[in-house]
Amino acid sequence: MLILFVSILALSSLYGALMLLYAWGWMRQKEFFIPKNFEPKTKISVIVPARNEAENINDCIRSILSNRYPERLFDVIVVDDFSTDGTADIVQAIGHSNVSCLSLKNEIGDMKLNSYKKKAIETAIKYSRAELIVTTDADCILPPFWLQSIAACYQQSQKPKMIVAPVCFSSNGKFVEVFQSLDFMMMQGITAAAHKMRLGNMSNGANLSFSRQAFYEVNGYDGIDHLASGDDLLLMNKMQQEFPNDIAYLKAKDAIVQTAPQPTWRAFLNQRIRWASKSGKYNDAKLTGVLLVVYLYNVTLLGLFVGGFFQPFWWLLLLGLLSLKTALELLLLLPTTAFFGKLRELIFFPFLQPLHVLYIVLAGMLGFFGTYNWKERHVK
Repeated sequence: MLILFVSILALSSLYGALMLLYAWGWMRQKEFFIPKNFEPKTKISVIVPARNEAENINDCIRSILSNRYPERLFDVIVVDDFSTDGTADIVQAIGHSNVSCLSLKNEIGDMKLNSYKKKAIETAIKYSRAELIVTTDADCILPPFWLQSIAACYQQSQKPKMIVAPVCFSSNGKFVEVFQSLDFMMMQGITAAAHKMRLGNMSNGANLSFSRQAFYEVNGYDGIDHLASGDDLLLMNKMQQEFPNDIAYLKAKDAIVQTAPQPTWRAFLNQRIRWASKSGKYNDAKLTGVLLVVYLYNVTLLGLFVGGFFQPFWWLLLLGLLSLKTALELLLLLPTTAFFGKLRELIFFPFLQPLHVLYIVLAGMLGFFGTYNWKERHVK
C-alpha cells in the first residue's frame, strides 16, 4: 500500500512539474506581429485535401482568397479525395484563376492506401512550384492576414524549414463542442510551450507551413506513408531529424485558423483515436516520454476511481489529485484561452475533468491497439 501511494505521488509530482513547465513555456513564447514595413516576397501554395466537404469547401476557399496577400504570390490547390458529394464541382464553380482542383482518383486510380490524405498533399506538392507550402483542412476558415503572418515569419526568421501555427475550434455553446474546444486549446498551449522549452515537437495540419525544397530533402512521406495519420506530426519529426534548429512556432492572433469541432461524441472519439494512432510511430524520445507520463497519470486517476469501490481512501486521494490537476492546468489554460479569445469557456473546465480523464485513457488505448472510421473509411 505504501509503495503504491508513494508511486502515485511521484507520478503526480512529475505531471505537475510538466504542467508548470508548459505554463512557463507559453509565457516565454513571444507573440508575433506583422512588421509595419513588411514587403511580401514569398510565393505560397495553399494545399487543401478534401473528401466529401461540399458543406465547407466554398467558405474555406473564399476565406483564403480574401487574404490580404498579393494574388500574384499565392495559389490554392484543392485535392479531391474520391468525394461523392460534388466537392470538386463546387471548387471549380468558384472560377478563380488562383484556384485549381486535382482529382486524386485520376492520379492513383484504384490503388488502395492507408493514408489518402498524405497522398493528396504529396500530389499537390508535385504540381506546385511555390517556395512555401501551406496546408489546411477543407472545414477551416482562414483569417484575412493569415498568409501575411506566415510569410512575415518565414522572411523575418531566415526562412525556417517548417512553421507551426495556431488552430482553434469554433463553438456554438453545445456541450460536446465546448469540451473539444477546451481540450484542443490545452493541446495548442502545449504545442507552443513545448517548442519553446524543447520538450518535443507537436503540430497540426490545419495550419502548417514548410519549404517545398525541405519536403523533398526529407523524402516527403516516405517511411510514414503506410500510417493513416501523421501528415503533420510525423512529417515534422522527419524535419526535426534533418533540421533540428530550423522549425519555428508562429504565435500570432492574425494566424489563428478556425476549424469545426466534431458534431457528435462518436465522431470526436474517432478523431482522437486517429490522432492517438501516431503515438510510438515517431523518433522523438522527449515527446514519447511526455505522452507516456500524461497517459499513465490519467490511467492512475481512473484506477483510483475504481479502487475507491474497495477502499474509500482512494476516492479522497482522487479528489485531491483532480483538484491539483485542475489548478495546475489552469495556469496554462488561462493565458491560452485569453490568446484565443475563449476565456468564457473556462467556467466549464473543472466540471469536465472526469470526462477528460476517461477519454484520454480510452482514445490512447484504442489508438494504439484498435481501428477507427474516418471520412467513411475503415482504417487500421
